[in-house]
Amino acid sequence: MARINANGIQIEYEIFGEKTNPTIVLIAGNGAQLNFWEPDFCEMLAKENLQVIRFDNRDAGLSTKFDGLGIPDMERIYQAAQEGKTINVAYTLEDMADDVAGLLDALNIKKAHICGASMGGMIAQVFAYKHPSLIYSLISIMSSTGNPNNPQISPETLKIVTAMPPNGRDAYIDYTLRMWKNLWSKGFPFEEERAILYTEESYDRSYYPQGAVRQNAALVANGDRRQHLSLLTVPTLVIHGTADPLFPVEAGKDTARTIPNAKLLLIEGMGHDMPKGTWKCIVEAIVNLVNDTSH
Repeated sequence: MARINANGIQIEYEIFGEKTNPTIVLIAGNGAQLNFWEPDFCEMLAKENLQVIRFDNRDAGLSTKFDGLGIPDMERIYQAAQEGKTINVAYTLEDMADDVAGLLDALNIKKAHICGASMGGMIAQVFAYKHPSLIYSLISIMSSTGNPNNPQISPETLKIVTAMPPNGRDAYIDYTLRMWKNLWSKGFPFEEERAILYTEESYDRSYYPQGAVRQNAALVANGDRRQHLSLLTVPTLVIHGTADPLFPVEAGKDTARTIPNAKLLLIEGMGHDMPKGTWKCIVEAIVNLVNDTSH
């Protein structure tokens, strides 16, 4: 792994594959670090003649933290969003999309395929309409357009995913496993050993829940992106699980309807996660999109 100055901050990143191949950038979701995109998954893409970049978003992992900007009052932010009021946040999804553009520039990469999961999918969407000259294709996984008319998250799930994680390694691991089980794909066996290893690695690498709250504030403040997305001309693939409890499947269908000519891949039984049983299907769909795109 390495760290580089991009868009005025330090970004931690890792590259798989040959630099002569087309590049795909993988963007993680709210509070997640680059290890969300597991090495075996990255290698699967790299073996399909892609240069794969995974990185830590700002305020996560080993990238720049924004300690001095405080922790947002999410209850107030949610209320302001529901009332249609302007929300002041530490930074925006546009800033996070600019980080991706800055990373490409710092690595001297002129253009890339941009893939994001959950909040990472939202950042990828913003990147697509803010930096159209830098993107070959857009892959939006288990994400949404911000359409307020989509089915909403259940109160039980919302309470789990918005709670501040407890202090202490063991307590954090227990909390995160409960969250994983709530979001896990009902059509796939729960991979407890994998979940434990991922959680331990994430905690030991960088336990930083404050950053996740600021990222969540940026997500909520971004609002409805449909007007921008409806004007996209970039080749787009939308991947969504039929059993997603965080962004119900209608969110994926809405994304595919909104972006002109977008392809939609629905994975039966997939929740708000990527079980290993989905990897082959996801990689094949991404590679097909890449191969159909001019470089």
